[in-house]
Amino acid sequence: MARRTRNLGVTIVLLGVVGSIGFVNLAQRPRFQAFHTVDVLQLLATGMCYGMALAAIFSLLRKPGAE
Repeated sequence: MARRTRNLGVTIVLLGVVGSIGFVNLAQRPRFQAFHTVDVLQLLATGMCYGMALAAIFSLLRKPGAE
């Protein structure tokens, strides 16, 4: 059980870091107000990373006997 928790914790941190890097990279561009297709795809990918991290947090907080 401890190994599963550790692996899930690493997954949460990794997805959060990847999502944050993508968002910060996009926010620092000088044309932040004029989104292009590539920028929208990058925002969607960042949102998916955050969503998977949130799902992993919920999975981590779920009761151990509920599997």
